[in-house]
Amino acid sequence: MDNQQTRRAPAHDHVFLGEGHERNERRTWFVIVLCGIMMMIEIVGGLLYGSIALVADGLHMSTHAGALLLAALAYTYSRKYAHDDRFGFGTGKFGDLAGFTSAIVLVMIALLIGYESVSRFLAPVPIHFGEAIPIAVLGLCVNLASAWLLSGGHDHHHGHGHGHGHENSHDDGEGEDHGEEAQRIDTPSGQISIAIFEDGVPPRFRLSGLASSPVGDLDLQIETIRPDGRRQSFAMAARDGYWESRDEIPEPHAFAAKVMVGAAAYDLTFEEHDHGDHSRDNNMRAAVIHVIADAAVSVLVIVGLFLAKVFGWLWMDPIAGLIGAVVIMSWSYGLVRDTGAILLDMNPDRRLAARVRQTVEAEGDHVDDLHIWRLGPGHLGAIVSIDAASAHDVDYYRKRLQQLPSISHLTVEVRRSASIAPASS
Repeated sequence: MDNQQTRRAPAHDHVFLGEGHERNERRTWFVIVLCGIMMMIEIVGGLLYGSIALVADGLHMSTHAGALLLAALAYTYSRKYAHDDRFGFGTGKFGDLAGFTSAIVLVMIALLIGYESVSRFLAPVPIHFGEAIPIAVLGLCVNLASAWLLSGGHDHHHGHGHGHGHENSHDDGEGEDHGEEAQRIDTPSGQISIAIFEDGVPPRFRLSGLASSPVGDLDLQIETIRPDGRRQSFAMAARDGYWESRDEIPEPHAFAAKVMVGAAAYDLTFEEHDHGDHSRDNNMRAAVIHVIADAAVSVLVIVGLFLAKVFGWLWMDPIAGLIGAVVIMSWSYGLVRDTGAILLDMNPDRRLAARVRQTVEAEGDHVDDLHIWRLGPGHLGAIVSIDAASAHDVDYYRKRLQQLPSISHLTVEVRRSASIAPASS
């Protein structure tokens, strides 16, 4: 007969909004105002001066503003109802829902542009270059300004700087792909690099030197010092072109390290990495894709119109439209794929799942069931069912697992044989 312990985290607010949520919300509303003003100027100006092209571009700007309105409402709604207990896992997915919807709208726009381009290729129409080119240039300026406002001061890259001289190193002199950020140190024997390697294997230190470095003849050792003062020494064993610690590195991988190369010692700092795309704000991503896609189409239109005007190549205008439709469709596909995976609760980080298993099973326990899903930008939920071979209680496993990056909501279930008495509290 089994006894079972299940415990959730202490009661807390399920607020899983992304970093900079309110800032992104303000930016989106500001860009909507900018697009709305531009839309009114184009429509009113077109009606006053009899320019159907100007009116058409104003109407196109209205669809652009509508897509941005969807993003802004998602920001506002998710913030307003962040503490509403009707949402069992918070409102962090509203941005992903809005991003998915925007991606569908982008697909429809791409299909419309493609259809119109093919129609004009088969049946060319007169082009009023004097109006069309200035309007395209004006639209490009508005889109570039919108993109700058949406992304200004915000890092859309997906790397993670750590402020400790880390470098993205995948070539450490011996062609060994560490798959991790490596730190380099200069020694009298040459430059060496050190990283934590855990691609499909238990995490270990790996150290390698440049091809001309004779450090293989030196005594190598690494000592870690954790924030609570615990120390652990790792002896290094020579492998084929690199050195590897004999022992695995316990989680979490956040500690100071002293690397001893012969009689010399070098101090390094390691911090936990977030290996997935958990912090990506798909709502802002969708908004930026809308304005960038529009800007890209504007550039293609300007080029097509210029070539058509100078060389008489009227077919360049629809060709530019087709290229723009393909580009938008490609971006839309990526957005649909990523947001759809989140809405369907697909595992967002297999490497993190592997680290959860390694953390639990390092002492002989077994993970029976594991679910990891995204709650919002930078927030993951996890449910772990453990077949315990020891008398550790739920809090023991919770403390170990909560040290892993991005896990904001954790449920732990522990099952053990009735012959194993629960650990005393």
